[in-house]
Amino acid sequence: MKNAKAAKLYTMILVLVALVLIIIKAGPVYIINEGEQVVITRFGQIVDTHTEAGLYVRMPFIDTIVTYPKLILSLDGDSQRIPTKENQFIIVDTTSRWKISEPDKFYRSFKSLDAAYNRLSDIIDSSTRTVITQNRLSEIVRSSNIINEKKADSQQVDQDIAEIEALVNVSTVNESVSRGRNDLCAQMTAEANKLLPEYGISLLDIVPRQIKYSDELTESVYNRMIKERNQVAQAYRSLGEGKKAEWLGRLENEKRRITSEAYRKSEETKGKADAEATRIYSQSYSKDPDFYDFWKSLESYKATMGNFDATLSTNMDYFKYLYAPDGKRR
Repeated sequence: MKNAKAAKLYTMILVLVALVLIIIKAGPVYIINEGEQVVITRFGQIVDTHTEAGLYVRMPFIDTIVTYPKLILSLDGDSQRIPTKENQFIIVDTTSRWKISEPDKFYRSFKSLDAAYNRLSDIIDSSTRTVITQNRLSEIVRSSNIINEKKADSQQVDQDIAEIEALVNVSTVNESVSRGRNDLCAQMTAEANKLLPEYGISLLDIVPRQIKYSDELTESVYNRMIKERNQVAQAYRSLGEGKKAEWLGRLENEKRRITSEAYRKSEETKGKADAEATRIYSQSYSKDPDFYDFWKSLESYKATMGNFDATLSTNMDYFKYLYAPDGKRR
């Protein structure tokens, strides 16, 4: 009798231990790590949510823990062909950042991340298309008008630009933007966020990762750009040649003016010098006319005698000082 009671007691103890082990294994206590948030469901119904890290208790076998990331997630959209306001078709693909802000709404809407990615991608593509079709291409690809800022003298630059545009039918000034890419990205995000609160999702931003022309337009656009740039380059070369000729003409005129002025001054100085020399000579020679006659004859001998091959006779007045015994005029 005692053995039967002991066996029954042992059996009960084993059953209790087994139940405790099963309960422990089923996990009445669970941990939420940093960067995670959970939804607790009971028979398919949400009974609680936790967004803070820590140790929590649940009903074993009954409660189900669904874990979602609390961190910021990214989503790379598919490339889509979109017309701009000028009806130019471009290929745009975007990248976005988002997070689960209300896990209970997210669970009711999607259950899984894959389903959320599909729906979120559709919403982002729709808002991107809506904004791009309402704006010009320049607004989408540029964020400011810094490209139009003039480094040189603005008046001279404006004059040169006017001359270039007069030579070719191409504008050399880039189109100004009023909003820019950053503003359009903010508008895309705001447009998408109108639909996302009901899904428990918060979209942080939408950024175009790549913008390019569609394949059928790329070659023609590039050819047109090359043609226009060649026209502008040739216009600049023509303008440069014209400026070069203009400055060379100014240089030649200035050179002639300086040369003429220098020649005038030199002739004026030489005239004054000759007049002064004549005055000095006149004063000097007037004191002794014979010496003047003698000196001029010697200078003439020095200049001409070396050119004669032979002298047939010296009996002439020209040699009056050369062969006089006393060196004086006979």
